[in-house]
Amino acid sequence: MTTHPRARRPFWGDIRFLIGLVLVILSIAGVWLIVSSARETTPVLQANRTITQGEALASGDFQVVEVSLGTVVDGYLAPQDLEPGMIAARTVADGELLAAAATGDAESGRTTNIVVESSVGIPARVEAGTPVELWYSPPLQDDGEYDAPRILAADVVVASIPESDGVLAERSAAVELVIDRADVADVLAAINAGAALSIVPLGSGS
Repeated sequence: MTTHPRARRPFWGDIRFLIGLVLVILSIAGVWLIVSSARETTPVLQANRTITQGEALASGDFQVVEVSLGTVVDGYLAPQDLEPGMIAARTVADGELLAAAATGDAESGRTTNIVVESSVGIPARVEAGTPVELWYSPPLQDDGEYDAPRILAADVVVASIPESDGVLAERSAAVELVIDRADVADVLAAINAGAALSIVPLGSGS
């Protein structure tokens, strides 16, 4: 009896080949999308100086840079997103891209600025934008002495440090601070009572 060889399935009909072909196509398409996305840039705002918490945001404080942000692009402000009445919700460092989370409106601002005089000078590393603590020593009764120092306001940011007038300008002992409005009454009361105030950078001892 004569036997006939079984016909082999066509190569192109092999399901495994078709699956492999689809995977290769998907892989190529994915790489192409990643490369195309990496090449796309978006104009966003970059701070050209340190902007402290509570400051009004103005176009002159920023430059426009083209960056590739991918899927997080919505988290940063473009030039057209900057509106009147916006303030910094936190300190924005010089050169930092302006994140949407770092902005707020003036009506919702919980901070204000106040100038205090430090009784022990201001550390050299303290500058605009530095987070600090405000310590105070209450005066004792009629003997010129002061009580033990304690924290007056913990959540404080330096807004500016003015320079003294004169030919050889030096740092003055005055410093402008950004403080929570809830702490204003206590700070003013300490100043009026003649307490000794001092600025302590976070991470330093008293």
